[in-house]
Amino acid sequence: MNYYAVRLPILDEEKSQVYREEHLNYLSALADQGNIFTYGRFTDGSGGLVIYKAKDLEEATSLAKKDPYVTSGARDFVINEWAMNTDVLSG
Repeated sequence: MNYYAVRLPILDEEKSQVYREEHLNYLSALADQGNIFTYGRFTDGSGGLVIYKAKDLEEATSLAKKDPYVTSGARDFVINEWAMNTDVLSG
């Protein structure tokens, strides 16, 4: 499995509030299936980040496009493959 970082910038604040529960339920279901590494919101209120686990970019893009935030037009998404650094940082 590969990791894909998906940034979800807000397009519509009202829709983001309306679809929040559906979005979180969607992520929870994907986590149960092993397709979510982690997720969270940006503290500046600009959106959030989901790190998907998927076999390839096509699968990760498909998962991101099905997010209720995206399908409703509440959020856009930007996706990049992410290489997790497993080295221990010092200092």
